[in-house]
Amino acid sequence: MADVSREQMRAADDDRRQVADQLRLALEEGRLDLTEYDERLQGAYAAKTYAELDRLLTDLPNSAPLVPAQSAEVVGVEAEGTRAAWLGHVWGGWAKAAVFFTLIWGISSLASTEAIFYWPVWIVGPWGVVLVFRTIGGLASGEPRKHAAEEEHRRRLREHKRDRKALYTKAIAAGELPDKPSKEQRKAFIAEAMARGDLPPKPRRDQ
Repeated sequence: MADVSREQMRAADDDRRQVADQLRLALEEGRLDLTEYDERLQGAYAAKTYAELDRLLTDLPNSAPLVPAQSAEVVGVEAEGTRAAWLGHVWGGWAKAAVFFTLIWGISSLASTEAIFYWPVWIVGPWGVVLVFRTIGGLASGEPRKHAAEEEHRRRLREHKRDRKALYTKAIAAGELPDKPSKEQRKAFIAEAMARGDLPPKPRRDQ
């Protein structure tokens, strides 16, 4: 999005709260003192455009980029996807077991000269009833959103670990680290890399 568009685009309350959260994190990290935090917080809630909010974060490293609030249609589609992913997580094991045991029952039925009772019902039936109650309770308590947040956190951790390994490999090749660095050497190297901005902080669940 062009800068001129952000100068004119109006910010929403959710955008102001997002900036306020980032300012609070900067205060906790010691990047802002109380006076600066208070001034910027007032500016965040008084801001009318995205450009005004951007200016409050430009000198803060690792601040998440502010993006315009999504339309209700887009949010609805994402919510449906989140629910579908959670339902797949909850019911995936049941579905695989049902197919597996039904296949065994089917082969046994074909090999037998007599009709065989569909015995998998004693396994998938009670299990399915439990999952129905779990599904109802989970949808009511917001479990799909929590599951999606946890999956996103794990994805960020994997990316962070991959980036950290890439830095290790590069540093070893350049002679900045020994072939088998100690735990203390690795910790010191990562701290320096984060201070330089070469590696972002380890993702946290509340981000």
